[in-house]
Amino acid sequence: MRKLTMAELNRASVDDFKSTPKSPVVLVLDNVRSMHNVGAIFRTADAFALEKIYLCGYTPRPPHREITKTALGSEESMAWEYAAETVTAVAALKAAGYHVAAVEQTTGSVSLPQFRPEPGRPLALVMGNEVFGVDDAVLALCDVAVEIPQFGTKHSLNVGVAAGVVLWDALVKLGVV
Repeated sequence: MRKLTMAELNRASVDDFKSTPKSPVVLVLDNVRSMHNVGAIFRTADAFALEKIYLCGYTPRPPHREITKTALGSEESMAWEYAAETVTAVAALKAAGYHVAAVEQTTGSVSLPQFRPEPGRPLALVMGNEVFGVDDAVLALCDVAVEIPQFGTKHSLNVGVAAGVVLWDALVKLGVV
């Protein structure tokens, strides 16, 4: 076994990536405060060829060196949009036909293994603030809350890690990967 070279990885250029078909999934970042988390989420969204990222409220936006530090250039390849209010972005996505799922621990949340994205319907995943989670007003607009099962002493994952876990699961269930 050996590591693949950069040439063997056959990575698309930024321009080629922008014109390739995307997964029918968007991420909505609801007041995520850490630039490193935002950068990591950009990188994950690029890896899974997501449609777009919505940066809402006080979520930091590119260009910024602290985002680039973890995004490694994916802030250039990924489509993104800013919305001052997360509720505005989520309402627009619902009106456009997206199934909106908050990644949050709630009284009615569905455990990730039981979550079934609707085939043929685009999916919006809402990721919340590192301390406060998804805002209650945003949560009220969501079709479902999805919870990642956890078995340790902590009750949460880093928002970038949680995004990767839920994205992989959703894309497998949608037949994208």
